Amino acid sequence: MTSPFESLAGPGKPLKAEPPDAKEFDGLKRSGHARLKDALNSSLSIESRFDLAYNAAHALCLAALRWNGYRSTNRYLVFQLLPHTLGLGPAVWRVLSKCHDIRNLGEYEGDLSVDDRIVTDLVAACQVVADKVDGLAPLSSVR
Repeated sequence: MTSPFESLAGPGKPLKAEPPDAKEFDGLKRSGHARLKDALNSSLSIESRFDLAYNAAHALCLAALRWNGYRSTNRYLVFQLLPHTLGLGPAVWRVLSKCHDIRNLGEYEGDLSVDDRIVTDLVAACQVVADKVDGLAPLSSVR
């Protein structure tokens, strides 16, 4: 049976099989945690907190994908693969998917429309991802 990763990997497909790298994984984790911590700073603007939390989530989801031995050419895919990389369900990936759409509207059309509710939901989803990534075995012991 073909795994979801294998189905999405190959020429012309958005995933590339690539051995995990402990230094890259640790750097993505460190970046995700630092940004998540900063996103909790309520003295920052709501837009900054959204950017920090979104990029924290992306870094941590990418770390999980890299831990599984894949790299994506599509930013959104790291969120879609959460059921397979970290065993997380729609309660988490739907929030991250919605925030990806909001982020794209802000980045490409100048329409970043965020409020306390979406930032609170994003930070909560990101914390769930962070906890799961922290629970992954060290790369040196699994590879």
